[in-house]
Amino acid sequence: MPQYIDDPTLPKPSFPGSHMVIDDHYVFISGLTVTDLSNGEATRGDVKEETRLVMRELERMLKQEGGSLADIVRVDIHLADIKQINALDSIYAEFFEPGRYPARTCTESPNICGGSTVEITLMAKRPPQE
Repeated sequence: MPQYIDDPTLPKPSFPGSHMVIDDHYVFISGLTVTDLSNGEATRGDVKEETRLVMRELERMLKQEGGSLADIVRVDIHLADIKQINALDSIYAEFFEPGRYPARTCTESPNICGGSTVEITLMAKRPPQE
């Protein structure tokens, strides 16, 4: 049976959804932006810093469920300006072992919630439960 979890360190979602949904095999994390993070406002508009903060937060969320970034199998990224993809990629790649990148989609979404320039959502393999 899926578990629907709202992370207590993040603002309650303003949409009808959960921060995370966990089933027996996967962890699904809803789109995350720096607007969702208490320390994110100062970085809004800087693609590299937004990417770094969001990836660190996603890593923290996975760790609290016993996982890691190495468990990610799929990522969806929305950029306010697709021309910033190289800047995003220069930071994003640092979070993975070279050659072991998750499947990924990256689209231009000029109206990301809260005025952020990057939104990232993911799906990760859940570690075996004891």
